[in-house]
Amino acid sequence: MPSVLRQKRVADRLQQEASTLLLEMKDPRLDLVTVTRVNIDRELEYAHIFVSTVGDDARRKAVLQALDHAKGYIRREIGRRVQLRRAPEVVFHWDPSPEKAEQIAQLLDELKAAPPTAPSEPPAATPNADPESR
Repeated sequence: MPSVLRQKRVADRLQQEASTLLLEMKDPRLDLVTVTRVNIDRELEYAHIFVSTVGDDARRKAVLQALDHAKGYIRREIGRRVQLRRAPEVVFHWDPSPEKAEQIAQLLDELKAAPPTAPSEPPAATPNADPESR
């Protein structure tokens, strides 16, 4: 089994090559698709490629359908470009993290734009009238 460092290096290389392949492909459904990360198992058998793009749910389905259709070509090209004993099986997943980051940014912007609330006054301190009562 490869070391964790080799596993990370292979995943980084696969991300670079998958990104390049998506740019080279002529399918209009794959315009503006970004490979956000690649996870590869310890045996280097399966490469889980996470992608993201702008658009709604229909766009997401079209992108995943196009990638699923081109899976064989992408695997063959990755195997040709990255010198591994065996090209990993490619599995595509949708990465929701850019959308979540956008939602968080919008919430933070709303908090900044909201008028500040007046701080509530602390309760008045009661002076000790009788020190012997302690």
